[in-house]
Amino acid sequence: MKVSPSKIRADFSAAMSAMYREEVPAYGDLVEIVEGVNKDVLAQPDNALALTPGEDTSRISAERHGAIRLGTAQELAMMGRVFAVMGMEPVGYYDLSVASVPVHSTAFRPVGRDALAENPFRVFTSLLRLELIEDEALREKAVETLARRQIFTEGTIALTEKAEAQGGLEDEDAKRFVAEVLETFRWHPEACVDSDTFEDLIKAHRLIADVVSFKGPHINHLTPRTLDIDAAQAAMLAKGLPAKAIVEGPPRRTCPILLRQTAFKALNEAVRFPCADGWQEGHHTARFGEIEQRGVALTPTGRALYDRLLAEVRSEILPAADGSNAAEYVAKLEEVFAAFPDTWRELHDQGLAYFKYAVGDGEAQGMDVATLLDAGALTLSPIIYEDFLPVSAAGIFQSNLGDDARSDRQEASSRAVLEAALGKTVADEFALYEAMQAASLEASLEQLNANAA
Repeated sequence: MKVSPSKIRADFSAAMSAMYREEVPAYGDLVEIVEGVNKDVLAQPDNALALTPGEDTSRISAERHGAIRLGTAQELAMMGRVFAVMGMEPVGYYDLSVASVPVHSTAFRPVGRDALAENPFRVFTSLLRLELIEDEALREKAVETLARRQIFTEGTIALTEKAEAQGGLEDEDAKRFVAEVLETFRWHPEACVDSDTFEDLIKAHRLIADVVSFKGPHINHLTPRTLDIDAAQAAMLAKGLPAKAIVEGPPRRTCPILLRQTAFKALNEAVRFPCADGWQEGHHTARFGEIEQRGVALTPTGRALYDRLLAEVRSEILPAADGSNAAEYVAKLEEVFAAFPDTWRELHDQGLAYFKYAVGDGEAQGMDVATLLDAGALTLSPIIYEDFLPVSAAGIFQSNLGDDARSDRQEASSRAVLEAALGKTVADEFALYEAMQAASLEASLEQLNANAA
């Protein structure tokens, strides 16, 4: 009997979490902080997220997103096949080069409501844009280095091919698949370039050095979901974790929208560089701890408003890497975002966000949605945002790469290039949310009709 992709995904997420807790002990502290905060929030009767019982609440404790950075089109294509075995599809295109980070990305995740409810594990997957290395000789050296490595075990490749041929994996093969794929995400301290090349790559960009210099891509953060990121941030600071000065994303609101993220700064980890006498000791800064708070998914109209307001804030003030203007930035963010409606009903009625509908206790009069909501015959709960924000992602990356990671360089978006490397198109996240909302409305109206018959 075949194991469901959702079960494989859940098992892999749990295995990754256990591995990362061993590799980065502070991650265990983060998980404990988040679990405590979430327990407190869920105990409150006025939980603003209005989480759907039995769906969103049951998945929160196991919810994680990871991030991985790949070096070649071939690596991305194979990674896409691996994730497909876990029921994860590429959703959305993110161009981080506009924020001086030389990658573009997609998010591999489950797409259906049932699959998301079972386990919403996501991996933000970036592909290095080698063309952004200006030094031609260094670019060629990077290309040659990446061409020599194989980031997937033979077992991973064989089991992925078996799953594709057979339409899935049976129990023992599924367990082996999880163990084999985990090796791609494991930290390896041995570099595959010498220390001089490593320094040259760092001068080009710290993220380039992180991608090119090691035999595997290693997961660079694993993120639990909190229901109150401000409380979690305060708890991080109280525990002595070196947290970011600001929370990335929108400001704190009564009705959370999109995604807010914070992190503790990257670890300074011991690495070894090959040299004539064997190995040369050194260090590398790459992996960090991150937490996130997810709000409602916004429609294209809502997202346009969000992007406009954020651009207005950032045209006047950018958060300094050292946190010196954090209070001023947060104050400006809150001031500008006062223009964004902050009740679920306003967000719904103005077409700014996506919602799930359910049948309520009120008496149904007709089939007009607004009238049904007014009467309580229909109820609303927010559809959780399952994706990412490029400016926030870049802010997290930059905070862990150092001040010298920032520049004014901007490049054109290359979605077609990423999709060509992947070998498939990436899904439109708006279409996925729209379909989820439409399906819940259709089911609710059918139930109301049946009740009236």
